[in-house]
Amino acid sequence: MGTGPDGPAEPGRLTDTHTIMLATEGVSGMTVRHDGLELDWFGYATLRIEGKDAVVYTDPGRYGTLDGTWAEQYGGADHPSPDAYDAQDGDVVLVTHDHHYDSDGVRRVASDDATVLVYEAVDAERINDGGRDVESPEDLPYDVQRVAYGDDLTVAGVDVSVVAAYNREDGPRADEDGNVTHPYEFGCGFVATVDGTPCFWPGDSDVVDEHEGLDVSLLAPSIAQSFTMDRHDAAGLAADLDPDLVLPIHYNTFPDLESDSGAFAADVAKRSVPVVLDEN
Repeated sequence: MGTGPDGPAEPGRLTDTHTIMLATEGVSGMTVRHDGLELDWFGYATLRIEGKDAVVYTDPGRYGTLDGTWAEQYGGADHPSPDAYDAQDGDVVLVTHDHHYDSDGVRRVASDDATVLVYEAVDAERINDGGRDVESPEDLPYDVQRVAYGDDLTVAGVDVSVVAAYNREDGPRADEDGNVTHPYEFGCGFVATVDGTPCFWPGDSDVVDEHEGLDVSLLAPSIAQSFTMDRHDAAGLAADLDPDLVLPIHYNTFPDLESDSGAFAADVAKRSVPVVLDEN
């Protein structure tokens, strides 16, 4: 529970020091409410955003997060552990890159008339060659649209902007030769504006120049220790973008993504930016 100068804050309420808000029970176990939206983190990179007329999902599935097996495989960390999930209520599904594409996950969340926005470089053949078994996005029974950096479109009343996502060759995730896990144009991030509230999922990315000046009400950054911006970089991004709320995702799913979410929340709060954790 968040704390203020006079003791514990009420659940879901910001304190004078802008510390942590509590989530309340919802479809993934806990639900965060922000600006009329309901937000549920299912683990890994799956965030459900529900507005009055549309439901949006980011990067659904993988690592047992939607089939109810995450706790059996990886349990013990501060991370959601929802039961098997098959709501099929999503109007818009956003897929950032190969590592987060899971055709079974898409089928679990997408409604019959869903639009699935898939970054242009997502390649099912490459994923299958790497040892996973997925369907090509175009073989899914939905309106599947490929997107690229700089695209702006409106689907199901949701305005979506496609943002660059990558590890900098001179950044902290590069080896001595400049090789990175997520090179430029391998994946993307998304700003999805639901009921007038812009929600930013940066994808698997360092903090990059393309983030500068984004109009963001909800920031949902990765805070993992590997592959992406870490908790320190994400806290700096929160300070720069000054969103109305920060809800970190993409951490503690498996050991390489381990992070100290409490330390992250404290760091963001010290910068006078509201922050919430959704881990149960």
